[in-house]
Amino acid sequence: MNALRGFAWLLVLQSAGELFSHALGLPFPGPVVGLVLLLVALRFEAVRKPVAECADFLLSHLSLLFVPVGVGVMTHLGLIGEYGARMLAVIVLSTWIGLAVTALVLRALMKRRGESG
Repeated sequence: MNALRGFAWLLVLQSAGELFSHALGLPFPGPVVGLVLLLVALRFEAVRKPVAECADFLLSHLSLLFVPVGVGVMTHLGLIGEYGARMLAVIVLSTWIGLAVTALVLRALMKRRGESG
């Protein structure tokens, strides 16, 4: 029952994020705002404990979430054959760019912390 309460928290916070995003005209999608709200809400035990149980449940059934993706890949196999090399190049390049930016930001933060500490 607690996992269901946690799932309800997740849905409520995502819906609140959607409402805030649309009502305030934010440049962020609603689910991102909902995740920020979840981050704040996780400070409270009444939210943290049910959400943790829901997360454990969802993680134990994570393999089921890959079924739709596999079906989509099989359905669009022709497109993957046609554009697969380009998609692979974009995925690899964007991953490396993301890693490089993360490393540079981490280095800058560590250097800044070392100077102020």
